Amino acid sequence: MSDMIIKTSRFGDVVYSSEEMLTFPRGIPAFEDKHSWILAGSDDSAIKWLQSLDDGALALPVTSPDAVQPDYNARIPEDELKLIGTTDPADLALLIVVSIPKDAPWNMTANLRAPILLNLKTHKAVQVIALNEEYPIRHIIFPEEVREKMKAQRGGNR
Repeated sequence: MSDMIIKTSRFGDVVYSSEEMLTFPRGIPAFEDKHSWILAGSDDSAIKWLQSLDDGALALPVTSPDAVQPDYNARIPEDELKLIGTTDPADLALLIVVSIPKDAPWNMTANLRAPILLNLKTHKAVQVIALNEEYPIRHIIFPEEVREKMKAQRGGNR
């Protein structure tokens, strides 16, 4: 299959193939009209970017839940699994959306309550609300001592 190109504000021109496309049948909350996405970003970074193919200016930072909370075990509603076409754990992957404040990256948080569920075979995806009520929407990623060190290195006390 031939490669395609999207012009993005974050990465410039990004070349991708149809095999890399992720389809969100209902979009993503707040972006319900955006159905086609790819994962972009550096291979050596824990943070990837869910880049909209419908809007080159729209990219959401995401990461593996294990990078934030190693014992993460989201319980996913069965109807969400049916929406993406599998209940087989071998076919599934989870991503979590990260919020990175522009002027205070040390205050980065992860939405553990609403992971993105991917069917690795069909590339269908959906953001779901985990049944685990103990998972917060804004889980602080860095421990306090790391956050303080990052602030000091940046030369700010924000």
